[in-house]
Amino acid sequence: MAGPEQAAAIVSLLEVEPTLELTPVGGAASGGMAPLDAVARARAFAEPLLAGQPLDTGEDALVHADGVAAILAGIGAAPAMQAASYLVYAGDFLNKPEEVVSKAFGESYASLVMHTRRLVQIQRAAREAQVHVAARAEQTERVRKMLLAFSRDLRVVLLRLASRLQTLRFFALSKLPCPPSLAAESQQVFAPLANRLGIWQIKWELEDLSFRFLQPQAYREIARALDETRVGREQSIEAARSALQADLLAQGIAAQVQGRPKHLYSIHKKMQGKRLELARVFDLRALRVVVPAVADCYAVLSRLHELYTPVEGEFDDYIARPKPNGYQSLHTVVLGADGRPVEVQIRTAAMHEHAEHGVAAHWAYKEAGARGYAGVVAAGDFEEQVAQARKSVLRQLLAWERDFVETDAQALFDDRIYVFTPQASIVELTAGATAIDFAYAVHTDLGHRCRGAKVDGAMVPLNTALKSGQTVEVTAAKEGGPSLDWLNAELGYLQSPRSRTKVRAWFNALAQRQTAARGREAVEKLLQREGKTAVKLEDLAGRLGFKTADALFEVVGKDEFSLRNIEQLLRPPTPEPDGDELLAQRRSKAGATTPRGGVLVVGVDSLLTNLARCCRPAPPDVIGGYVTRGKGVAIHRIDCSNFRQMAAKAAERLIEVEWGGRPGAADAKGTGAQYPVDVIVESSERQGLLRDVLEVFSKEKMHVAAVNTQTPKGGVRGVAKSAHSDHTIWTNFTVEVADSGRLAQVLRHVAMVGGVRSARRK
Repeated sequence: MAGPEQAAAIVSLLEVEPTLELTPVGGAASGGMAPLDAVARARAFAEPLLAGQPLDTGEDALVHADGVAAILAGIGAAPAMQAASYLVYAGDFLNKPEEVVSKAFGESYASLVMHTRRLVQIQRAAREAQVHVAARAEQTERVRKMLLAFSRDLRVVLLRLASRLQTLRFFALSKLPCPPSLAAESQQVFAPLANRLGIWQIKWELEDLSFRFLQPQAYREIARALDETRVGREQSIEAARSALQADLLAQGIAAQVQGRPKHLYSIHKKMQGKRLELARVFDLRALRVVVPAVADCYAVLSRLHELYTPVEGEFDDYIARPKPNGYQSLHTVVLGADGRPVEVQIRTAAMHEHAEHGVAAHWAYKEAGARGYAGVVAAGDFEEQVAQARKSVLRQLLAWERDFVETDAQALFDDRIYVFTPQASIVELTAGATAIDFAYAVHTDLGHRCRGAKVDGAMVPLNTALKSGQTVEVTAAKEGGPSLDWLNAELGYLQSPRSRTKVRAWFNALAQRQTAARGREAVEKLLQREGKTAVKLEDLAGRLGFKTADALFEVVGKDEFSLRNIEQLLRPPTPEPDGDELLAQRRSKAGATTPRGGVLVVGVDSLLTNLARCCRPAPPDVIGGYVTRGKGVAIHRIDCSNFRQMAAKAAERLIEVEWGGRPGAADAKGTGAQYPVDVIVESSERQGLLRDVLEVFSKEKMHVAAVNTQTPKGGVRGVAKSAHSDHTIWTNFTVEVADSGRLAQVLRHVAMVGGVRSARRK
C-alpha cells in the first residue's frame, strides 16, 4: 500500500490539477491533453507507487507495467490502453484505488482498474487452489469462463493478455522457474483467447513460452534443430524471397515479400499431430506476400503456381472462407527452385494488420478514424461506433464457449458470477446467486444442511446476493433438510433454477417417504390381523406384482391399491402338492373347547368333524364339509374364502353337513353347546377401554376365552384422531357362543362403548 506521505502527495496532486477525462485532441474537457501525454501522466502517477515494489512473481511492478504498455503499443492498442496498464498496477498500492483513479482520470479508468484487479485476484486464487489432479481441468475451464464473463469490457481482456505475456517474458529472461500452473493456464486459456481475438503476435509468443516451460526437452530439441540449419535455411529463404519479389514487380504487382518467423509450438503440434519428422513440416521455410488489393492476392497465387509446382492438398482460401476470428489469407505450399517445400501466405495490408493485431488494431483504427485517436471507453459514443466489431468479437468468444446461440451477447456474459470455496476452488453461479445456491453447487447434501454462511470472512444473511471473486464458507448442520421458506421467491433465498429443483426434489422425496410409511403401517397391521407376521414384505410385494416392497407401500399409502388384494392373496392355500388338504389340516385343528357331535354329516354316521379355525363357524351359520386326509371332515362357513378355494380345486371332497340338535339346546349336563367365535374391535387407545368392553360381554353372559391387542408404533397417519388417544388399536376377542345370531346383538352394544369405532365378527 502507499505510505502516508505518498497518499498525501496523491491527494495534493488531485486537489491542484483538475479531473481529467481522456478526450480527443482539441476536445472540450479540461486539459485538452494529447493521447501520448496520457501515457506519460499515467506513468508519472504510478511511478512512485510501483518503483521497487515486487509482484508475487518477483518482477518489479514498474518494470512489469512498462512491459505491458510496450506490448499493447506493439499490437496497435490506443495510448489510452497503454496508460491504463500503469493505473491497474498502481491500484494495488492505493487505499480505495477506484475512488482515487476516478478522481484523477475518470470513471472509465476506475471501472477498468476495478474489473482488472478483481480478475487478477480471482485468477491468482484459482491457480493457487489445492484441487485434485482430476479437478484441475475443470478448474482451468472455469478460469476460461471467468475471462469470458469479464469480456463485457474487452479492455480487461487485452490488459490480461499483455500482462500474462510480460510475466512469461520475465521468467524467460530471468531464468527463474515458471510455475507449471501459470504456464499451463497461459497455454490452455490465454493463448486460445488471443487466437479468438485474432492477436497473432501475442498468441504465438504465449504458446512458445508456455511450451518452453512445460516441455523444456521437446522445446530445446526443436530449437536446436532449427538453429543447426539456420544459415542454410535463411540463405534459401532470402533467395526465394528476392526472386519472387522481383518477378512480381516485373508483373506489375506492388507486393512486399517477407520471410515469416517460425512458431516453435506450431511446429511441435504438427509433428505430434501428423507424426512427421522436422524435415516434413512445410512451414519451416515460409514467405508472406502483402499486396494492396484482394484481386492482387489471386494474381500472386496464379503467378506463384506458374513459377513453382504446388504441393497437392496444401492450399487454403481463407479470403473466401475466413477463420472464425476473422483471419483472411491465401495459404499454399510450393516446391522451390531447390525442390524443397515453401509455405506462402498471401494477403492484403488490411488483412495483415488484422492478422497481427486482431481486435486491438481494429479498435485503434476506429478511434483514429472517428475520434482523432481518443482513449478507449466502455460506454457512450465509442461503443456505438464499434458496436458491430464488438458484437463480432463477442460471438467469437461465445463460440469459444461452445454453446453460442443467437441472442444478446451482453446478457449471456452478465448472467454468471464466479466465487471461491475456502480451498480456492472456483464455483460458477447464476448472477445474483446466494450462499444457498453456492452450497447446492458444491454438493446437494451441503445445500440441504446449509444453515449459515460467511462471505470473505463476515457472516451474512442466507439471501445475500454474491459477487464474483468472493470467498464463501457455508455453515452446515450435521443432519436435516431445507426450509420451505427457501422456495418463497419473495424472500430471495434461491436464484438458481437448479437449486430450486433440488429443494423441491427433497420435499417430494420426503412426501414419498411419508406416503410409503403410511402404506407400510397399513400392510403390517393387515398381516398382524391375519396372523401372517412371518411373511417377508419383499416376497409379498413380488407376489403382488411389485418390484420392491417400497413400491407396494407407496401405492397403498396413496390409497391406489386395496388391502383386500393382499387379504385374498394371504388366505388361499399355497400351491403345493395336496395343498388343499394341508391347508384344511392347518385350519381345522380342534381346540379344547371345540364341541363334538355338534355337526351331523348328512347320510353318514360317526364321522370325525372339526370346526375350521379360519372362519370359526357357529350355529346357525350355513356350513359345508370338506373331507381331509386323516383329519376327518373340516367344517367351514359357506362364505369362507378358504372353503371356496378348496371347493374350486376338489369339488368331489365336499360333503353336506348340518348342525345337530336345536341351537342353544341344553346337553346331558344341562348346558348348551358353546362355539368359539373370533371378534375384532377397532378403537382408540384409552385407559379403561378393555375393561369396558369385557364388561359388556360379561353382562351378556358371553365367556371370553382369549384377548389379543395389537397397537401399531406411532399410530396411523392420515386417520382422524379421537379426543381420547393419538393411536388406533385392534383387539381380537375369542368368545364362546351357542348361537351366532345373538352375537350380532352383543357386538352392537360393544360398538356403543366410548372410543370403539367398530366391532365385527372376523
